[in-house]
Amino acid sequence: MPAGRSDVRTFDGLVRAAATASGSAPALVQGERRLSWTELDAAVDRAAAGYAARGLTAGERVAVQLPNGVDWVVAVVGALRAGLVVVPVNTAYTDPELEHLLGDSGARLLVGTTERTAPGGVPALAGPPASDDAPPADRDDPSALAVLCYTSGTTGRPRGAMLTHAALLANQQQVLSVQPAPVRPGDVVLLVLPLFHVYGLNGALGLVAATGACGVLVDSFDPVATLELMAREGVSAVPGAPPMYQAWLAAADAAGSDTALRRAFAAVHTASCGAAPLPARIWTAMRDRAAVTVWMGYGLTEAAPVLATTLVTGRAEPECIGAPLPGVELVLRDTAGGPGAGPDPGSKVREDVFGDPFGDDPADAAGEVCVRGANLFSGYWPDGADGPDAEGWLLTGDIAYRDAVGDLHLVDRRRDLVLVRGFNVYPGEVERVLEEHPEVAEAAVVGMPDDRTGESVRAVVVRTSGSTVDADALRAHAARSLARFKVPATFTFVAQLPHSLTGKVSRARLRELGLDRMAAETETVEGVGEGA
Repeated sequence: MPAGRSDVRTFDGLVRAAATASGSAPALVQGERRLSWTELDAAVDRAAAGYAARGLTAGERVAVQLPNGVDWVVAVVGALRAGLVVVPVNTAYTDPELEHLLGDSGARLLVGTTERTAPGGVPALAGPPASDDAPPADRDDPSALAVLCYTSGTTGRPRGAMLTHAALLANQQQVLSVQPAPVRPGDVVLLVLPLFHVYGLNGALGLVAATGACGVLVDSFDPVATLELMAREGVSAVPGAPPMYQAWLAAADAAGSDTALRRAFAAVHTASCGAAPLPARIWTAMRDRAAVTVWMGYGLTEAAPVLATTLVTGRAEPECIGAPLPGVELVLRDTAGGPGAGPDPGSKVREDVFGDPFGDDPADAAGEVCVRGANLFSGYWPDGADGPDAEGWLLTGDIAYRDAVGDLHLVDRRRDLVLVRGFNVYPGEVERVLEEHPEVAEAAVVGMPDDRTGESVRAVVVRTSGSTVDADALRAHAARSLARFKVPATFTFVAQLPHSLTGKVSRARLRELGLDRMAAETETVEGVGEGA
């Protein structure tokens, strides 16, 4: 049986159930602040009452832009208990980026770090609201919308993926159905992944709540301090991403010893990795130096988020994402075109039912990953556009192949999307900002491999006639409107860009030509594009 609670019907109901089942057990640790499940449940009730006291009613949206911490959990779970829809916001977003999310979602309130008037005239609170009034009655509608997670479409603007309570809980149960489960009752789970990201929200915090485990919150990732914290708290499960493992190894290198690294992972039974590919050398170094196996996974925001993991097969290896979770159907299809392909993912042109060793496709035949399951989103806000088809299938736009033993390997991500530390960067958004500079005639943005961040953002720029604008100037210009991880790490200046027959800049052609061969000059800005 899964380790989680299959009788709970809403995300906030998980906290209520944990408080009922084991109220005195530790729920959250943040520095010296420690809350039991009973204390957390009471704080959530006060927050729900606080939202109601401000006149917010079920179905309305509230945006939350807070760092990892108890306040984030209370603000979000309290909003869900009040029947509201949460819009998690990246803490690195600038006001222009925030304005798009607030306006598109129609958020009535922003919960942030300061009390102010946010872009678009939206009122902002410093921390979650609280009231001693009776909270709204618990809602019991799993089909209700829970969160709008803004992520990529193909239009260059973030779009709100609509995830219901049912989808979030379904993915928790799918993950916890893996034996042995990656998070178990009594575990101490490191919550360092950003909670505003669906991986941190549901793939980490959600599993803590579903199992009644204890979450150790890290508001700002420092590799040395986090290793010390893990050893001190006896962390036993680590949901992670590639930059974390890379930073921990680098900290051990700087210390000239793996002692702290090994102490930190001494009690860890499951270390997982998702959001972006983990280089094989990092995977191997963690095994050899930290004495821990890193289990790889794959998912999408639109899938709440986990779809596949090497934990399913028990075959741990780098650059492999294993097999789909129980309850997830996954097929590879020759859809010939990525995220815009279709619209019929049920095409019978070269369909490979994943995991069928007797299928007609040979091993190593690549196809587009198409998925179906109760964890999938309901389409993009507000009208459900581009969601699963009538039969429940979703084209991911990701290309993969299965090897001779049936394990899945990703070949490439969506055609143009750039993933920096697991966070989506939309080339069109960055290009628009760069082209607002008076000395930029045209710009194109592509991703380039980066050992530290998975990918980094590379801008290819055509200057206006007579201009000598350089990378530093464009970086400063971009940083005024874009979060740090979106700011290009490298600027390549060229005389012209390749265009399609319709006049659009061809990013695919840029990659084919080779940027270095095209470049008149390339300027790299160290340290840019790394922060999240």
